[in-house]
Order: sequence, then C-alpha cells, then structure tokens
Amino acid sequence: MPAPGPDANRARYVDLLRGVAILLVVLGHWLITALVRHPDGTITAPELLATVRWTQWLTLGFQIMPMFFLAGGYAAGASWSRHLAGGAGGACDPGGGAAAGWVRARAVRLLLPAATYTGLALAGLGVARAAGADPGLLGMVGWALAMQFWFLPVYLVISAATPWLYAAYRRWGLGSVAALGGAAVVADVIDLAGRGSWHGWVGTLNYLLVWAVAYELGFAWQGGEFTGRPWLGWALAGGGAAGFALLVGYGPFPVSLILVTGEEVSNTDPPSVAMLAWVLAQCGLCLVAARPVERLLRSERLWRTVRPLGRASMTLYLWHMVPVLVVAAAFYLTDLAPEPAVGSGAWWAWRPVWLAVLVVGLLGLLAALRPLGRALTALAAAARPQAPVRRPYALLAGVVCTVVPLATWATRGFAPDGTPSPAAVVAFAAGVGLILLPPPQHRPARAAEEAQAGG
Repeated sequence: MPAPGPDANRARYVDLLRGVAILLVVLGHWLITALVRHPDGTITAPELLATVRWTQWLTLGFQIMPMFFLAGGYAAGASWSRHLAGGAGGACDPGGGAAAGWVRARAVRLLLPAATYTGLALAGLGVARAAGADPGLLGMVGWALAMQFWFLPVYLVISAATPWLYAAYRRWGLGSVAALGGAAVVADVIDLAGRGSWHGWVGTLNYLLVWAVAYELGFAWQGGEFTGRPWLGWALAGGGAAGFALLVGYGPFPVSLILVTGEEVSNTDPPSVAMLAWVLAQCGLCLVAARPVERLLRSERLWRTVRPLGRASMTLYLWHMVPVLVVAAAFYLTDLAPEPAVGSGAWWAWRPVWLAVLVVGLLGLLAALRPLGRALTALAAAARPQAPVRRPYALLAGVVCTVVPLATWATRGFAPDGTPSPAAVVAFAAGVGLILLPPPQHRPARAAEEAQAGG
C-alpha cells in the first residue's frame, strides 16, 4: 500500500491532536476525582486541587483544550475553504444561506450526540427524583454529568462564527490572531479592574476571544503560514511559556489552569491573559511537533491504532463521567472501596486501580453505545446537514437557545436543587429542534410550477 501524501499525513496529525486532547481531558477528570463516604452513607466529592494544593501543577499537563481548538480550526478552515472553492451560491457572503448551511452541518455534528446524552441524563435524573432520591445527591450527580459542558457552547459559537473568522484571516493573516489576542488582553484587564462592578462582565468575552485565538491559529496552520518557517512555532511556544511564567510568578494569576474554589482570580472563569499565554505556548508546541509526528503517522499499522481514538472522541468526552458514578455506587455505597485520606500516599497508590476500573467500565459503555451511534448516524443523514438554509435567522435562534442552557448546565449542573430546570430543558429542546429540523426540499420557481400546471 502506498504511503499517504502530505495532506493525508497532516489530516492524520490533526485527528491525533483531537483524540489525544479528549483522552487527556478524560484522564485528568478521572485522576482528580476524589470521593468520600461519610458515616451517614452520603458521598461527597472533595476538590482535590483545593485540598492538595500542589496538584494544581498537574493542570499544566492536562489543560489541553488549546490543542483541540487548534485542530478544530485547522479542520474547519479546510472544510470552509473547500466550500468556498466549490462555488456554492452565497458562499462568499458569511451571512448567506449556503454559509448558514455549512454552519448548520457543523452544529448538527456537535449537537446531535450532545442532545442525546443530555436527554438520557435528564431522564435518568427525573426518574431518580420521582423515586425519592436525595436532592443533594442528585445535585452532585447532575453536576458530574454536565461538568464538561463548558466546551460545547464555546465551540458551537466559534464554529458558527467560522465564515467571519476565516474572512478575517484571509484579509489580515496572522494579524487577525494578534487582533483577537489583543482584544482578549484588554478584556482581561477590564475584568480585573472591574471585579464587583458591572464592567467586570467584560471578561466573559474571553470565553470566546481566548479560544478563538487557538482556532484562528488553526486557520493559519491550514493556510500554510507555518510551512517552511519552523521558527514561528518555536516563537509561539517560547514566548507563550515565558509569558505564562511571568504572569504566574509576578502577576495575580494562579498556576492552576482549571477553576479552583476559593481563588480570587481564575485562569478559566473567564479565561485570563495567563491562559492566553498558555494557548500560544501549547499551539506552538503542536506546530513544532507537526513534521516529525506526521512522518510517524505514515505507518498504516500505527494509524490503525490511532484512528479509533479520533472517531470515538465525542463519545468519550460526553460519557466519560458515567463510569465514575457507576463505580461510586458499586464500590462506595457498598463500602467495598478502600478509603484512605484524600491526597495521602495510600490514596495515590490506589489511583492506578481506580483508573483501571474506570477504563474497563468505559470500554463496556462504549460497546453498549454502538447501536446508539449507528442510530445517530442515520438520524444525522435524515437531517440533511449539507442542505442550504433558507432562513438563517432560525438557525441563529437555534444556536442561542442551545448555548444558554448548555452554559447554565456547565456552571450549575443538570439539577442544582435536585430537579432539572423546565425552562432550560424547553429552551434546549427548542434550539436543537430549530437546528436539526431538515430544511424544506428545494422546489422549482413558482413560474415554472405554474407553467407546468398550465401545460
């Protein structure tokens, strides 16, 4: 079998980045999850990063969302540029119907599995509540099931903005990346200066601006900005790492790249200028590693091992906390699990066993979800994701209606008081319906119809 060409090698590397990013997210969440069973039988989840402060340094290895947004930007840039080259009507107009059709196709791929997971999770919580389960326990379970949702509304909005972001890149090149980064710095400065006042909310823009920097760098990578200029990747990596070290060492920012309860300043809530520096550093390292890793991925044997990870990445991301809840019920509620003090030597010694049990549980869950995956594939085809959208405003309304409850669930969980919010459920269902509902089939012009009827 001939070796794949350069473009195929690059696509393989992009898929690898996405798969590794999701895998490290799963491993990180599992590693820091701590459970404690109390004498009254209740289970709580103490926050490891707040309890054992040195573990905050581990987030430098597990906060790899810059890698995912970089890979996502590369893939979106390749897809959108092909769409432009295809000459679809309205494609050059970011607000046109053909552009909206492209955005809808991306949203369908993201929301269909997310909506299925959400529906099953909410149904399970509703049944448990009706059966008389403790509201506090349901609140914790609902939070564990939705803790990863912060990514979904951010990625959905940035994906929807791809036509405009790509147009900015085509016009200004790497200057568009610098503009987004500069806006993020300004927003963070205003946020830090305005804590406790209304203009502190300006910092929330960084949920989009900081991650859009990595996404726009993906455009630049796909557009060839780094081809033949490896020093650019090294400059991003070195400059970003140095900036992060200075901001943490001499600025007000903590080392943790994950939200820690009790900290006055967070690097993720909203993303800070220190997180921006980490975005640049991590994206730079990915770009530096591209050429050698692409050469390794020419091996078909290695690629056959790596490929399933990319295919299962969305399922892994959505469902990876379910085995934690199952294992907690099976081993903690039954008092079978050893319970050394959180953060002690014995606790860390049991971590490999904990992770191994979760891996077995996740593999079993993935096997059970295969029929559901096939059904979702058929449903996605029925939704005709590539069809042009005649009413872009309906698509926009659908995005807004899904983004708001997703962001709420990511912050508070599915059932903060033990009962899911009906308003959030209705808004999410309406938004998903507006996005997934297939556009009307193309019909000939009215004049042609009338002429045919007259004949």
